Amino acid sequence: MSTAMRAKMQITSVTAYPTAGPATQEMLQFSPVGSSSYPSDGSDEDNTYARYTPCGSISLTVQNPALLGQYKLGDTFYVNFASVA
Repeated sequence: MSTAMRAKMQITSVTAYPTAGPATQEMLQFSPVGSSSYPSDGSDEDNTYARYTPCGSISLTVQNPALLGQYKLGDTFYVNFASVA
């Protein structure tokens, strides 16, 4: 049995946590893609992802200096899950 799964997630919130200087970490909140209006023929890829993953959330804290400020509200990503066992 395969335990692999792919979700299409969109950033819904980016919160920077500054210290005395520039931000040293950011909290990224993701939710599955979704919309109230899809083409009736189902041709929109988001429609397929929303059908099988209608709700959920992922929260990640990023501390890698090279990645800070790189993620923007509304950015969309594929998130792949694969079992390590």
